[in-house]
Parts: sequence; C-alpha cells; structure tokens
Amino acid sequence: MEVILQKFVDNLGESGKIVNVTTGYARNYLFPKKIAIKATPSNIALVKRQQSMLKTFEAKAKKECEELAVQLEKVSLTFVKRAGEKDRLFGSVTNADIAEALKKEGVEIDKRKITLEEPIKALGIYKVPLKPHPEVTAHVKVWVVKEEAISKKDETPSQEESLDEEE
Repeated sequence: MEVILQKFVDNLGESGKIVNVTTGYARNYLFPKKIAIKATPSNIALVKRQQSMLKTFEAKAKKECEELAVQLEKVSLTFVKRAGEKDRLFGSVTNADIAEALKKEGVEIDKRKITLEEPIKALGIYKVPLKPHPEVTAHVKVWVVKEEAISKKDETPSQEESLDEEE
C-alpha cells in the first residue's frame, strides 16, 4: 500500500515522501497515529500544495531572519559587572542576560537562539553568535566591563568626618 508520510518516520523517510508499506502497518500504526495518509491522487495534489506553501513560508522566514541578522550585526551590548582578581567575574553573563539586553535594544530574540558555548566569566570583548534561523548566523559584540568601586566617602560620611563636624 502506498502512503504519504505526514511526519518523519525512522527507516521510512521524511514528511511528504510517498512510500510503499504493508497494509497492516499502515492500517494499524500509521493511520491511527496520523503519521501517514493514503496515497490517492487528491491527497498527492494536496501534499504538493502544502509543500509549495511551506517552501514560500520558509523562504519568507529566512529573509526576515537575514534582515534581523544585519540589524544584530550593528548592535553592541555592554555589561557592567563586579570582578575580582585577574578580571574574573563574580557570576557570569549568560544567554538570558544577552537576550534581556537585546530586548532593551528593541530586538526580541529567544535565549535559546543565542549559541553561547558557556557563560562569559571574564572581562573583555566577545563576539557572541546568534542563530535566528538554522541557515542564518549573526554576531553581537558584547563588552563586559568592570564595575567601578564606589567609595564609601561618596555615599556616607566616615566616622572621622562626622566627629570633625560635631566639634
């Protein structure tokens, strides 16, 4: 029996492929789970229409992602973090931090699309890759700078100063 696969099936093929399977396999497994439909001329025409619509949709999505990639290449993010000796950060800059900073810049992107191998744990300048589409990669420049220590004199008067003022 010839069937048209609706989903990917191991050892058979991907969605939209016409395959020949046994009648029992089709009736008892593929049809009830809606993994495949019978290969009639009308169903074949329907699948071809769906595939052409899917291709145009994917082409449109890829074009939008390429435009987003051009916009992302111009973006530079700065993170001010506390750092200890040897410029190691207390904490790190993660995918979520970068996604939040991009959102503040007006670019909405899911944190799972940011392909940071491991969180940034040191000061410096980094090029972080983003994959808004499987075929499109963009890079965002990320600056991680040291937070300047605020002296206590600026915030509150020290004990010596308060004693001088009382006299």
